[in-house]
Amino acid sequence: MTNDYLKSVKQQFEYYKNLGDKTFLQLNDEKISWKFNEESNSISTIIKHIYGNMLSRWTDFRTTDGEKEWRKRDEEFENDILTKDELIEKWNTGWECLFQAINSITSDELENKIFIRNESHTITEAINRQLAHYPYHIGQIVFIGKMICDSTWNSLSIPKGNSKEFNQEKFSQEKK
Repeated sequence: MTNDYLKSVKQQFEYYKNLGDKTFLQLNDEKISWKFNEESNSISTIIKHIYGNMLSRWTDFRTTDGEKEWRKRDEEFENDILTKDELIEKWNTGWECLFQAINSITSDELENKIFIRNESHTITEAINRQLAHYPYHIGQIVFIGKMICDSTWNSLSIPKGNSKEFNQEKFSQEKK
């Protein structure tokens, strides 16, 4: 594999981080803790889980199992992040850990074996695993944000009913 894979992975992770960032801009302290019902997770709970997962998976990932002994996964689902500032701090810390790890990987290492929950993965498989996991949760964050904001939600992609205009603008820019 070439460095194109690593470049693509970084771009995909950056894209999904950006979706979360744009969602947080639309929320206040009260809204980050909102839950649809008792079985649901709030945005702050999902962030706490992603944060714990990122730190566990990417800290010393070459030499230690991705499920660290110090991780308290069950506690990640307690809804106790109360401020948007704390939420953003955890969010950014988790992403910083992930990007430091990804940036340290060379294409020669992609087939090297690492472990997650005592299960062997190539580094490529471990990256792909997380590239499926984090966007899954970020989709939940965006959906919850959209439910909370309702009619005041600012679309993160093409707003409903604007596909034709978006495509026309996109095609006209490409012709220039």
